[in-house]
Amino acid sequence: MAVDAVIIGLGYVGLPLAEEATKAGMTVLGFDINQGVVDALNAGESHVDDLSNDDISDMIKGGFRATTDESEIAQAKVAVICVPTPLSEDGGPDLRAVEGAVDAVARNLQPGMLVILESTTYPGTTDEVVKPKLEATGLVAGKDFHLAFSPERIDPGNAKFGAKNTPKVVGGYTPEGSEAAAAFYGNFVDTVVRAKGTKEAETAKLLENTYRHINIALVNEMTRFCHELDIDLWDVIDAASSKPFGFQAFYPGPGVGGHCIPIDPNYLSHNVRSRLGYPFRFVELAQEINSGMPAYVVSRIQDILNDEGKSLKGATVLLLGVTYKPNIADQRESPAVPLAKQLVAKGATVQFHDPHVNEWKALGDAAERVEEPGAGAAAADLTVLVQNHKGYDVDDLASQARVFFDTRGVVTEGEKVTRL
Repeated sequence: MAVDAVIIGLGYVGLPLAEEATKAGMTVLGFDINQGVVDALNAGESHVDDLSNDDISDMIKGGFRATTDESEIAQAKVAVICVPTPLSEDGGPDLRAVEGAVDAVARNLQPGMLVILESTTYPGTTDEVVKPKLEATGLVAGKDFHLAFSPERIDPGNAKFGAKNTPKVVGGYTPEGSEAAAAFYGNFVDTVVRAKGTKEAETAKLLENTYRHINIALVNEMTRFCHELDIDLWDVIDAASSKPFGFQAFYPGPGVGGHCIPIDPNYLSHNVRSRLGYPFRFVELAQEINSGMPAYVVSRIQDILNDEGKSLKGATVLLLGVTYKPNIADQRESPAVPLAKQLVAKGATVQFHDPHVNEWKALGDAAERVEEPGAGAAAADLTVLVQNHKGYDVDDLASQARVFFDTRGVVTEGEKVTRL
């Protein structure tokens, strides 16, 4: 049975993509190597924040099906690769999942098929890694099959922008490949933007996140000297935001997290160093600043406790919110992890609360979950707002806390409140 598209990798990128394609009336097959994920999806159970069990059930009613049988890839007109690309030990992208997915496609590649890579990576991956593997079959890119890159732009937890209304960039190995990819995404995405080629599309994704990475680092560095100069940076940002042009607000925090900002700019920096032999200084400085924020927050916690006549060693510190962003359960690269580990290393007793996290595996047994945040804040020596989930009444929590450290600038100021 022929299918319109197979989505390879059914995580936070692939699953919303499959949902929109299914909604548009396309016949969609999902492929994943995790049998547990496949079985759960076929049973109508979601494992990503942005899709509910009802959403998965609606997809199944629309003809969606998940499989671990790679031979079924051969049935598809389009194969979209949406697998993760974490950092390798040398700071570049770990392409093992991409290479495994491409190998699976190659073993089932058919003449006329369109292959699209969505996984974030360094410029040149589509042409230099994906294309040779596919052409090892004897089929030629641009002649026997189409090849393109289209960067994922999924923002988990974003209620305003999703897979359908976020513009989709496409860049083909050939102009015909670009048009084939644009035609595919045009079935279910409102706006398709054509880049010049695969490298331009790959680099566009890295520029987007490098821009954010650098500007977050800017305000994180300003946080330090504004504190020393007794300047309220949050008020500074609010004032600067009144300018209707030439300024975009970024905000400080205890560090950066997630699947993009701490990782993607390093792909570009690594690529520049390995290919051109010199550093991408903006990215490397931004990484240094942002990765140092958990240690800076620990030093501020130590100072706050000192002002209360208490030592960090032996103190109980409650962390509110341990996910990487508000209102989701995703913990990837969460700054709460290095923050908590450094507190434990200095002898503090760390507790946590998060409405989306019942078990915080990153700390093992080193952090105990409190069931009720208000009672936890009242009992702890210091409470730290790490992530501002909408379920928190932060002013109420701050009023119950002995001492409250707000790293997100959202609490109404009070005697017991210190802001980053």
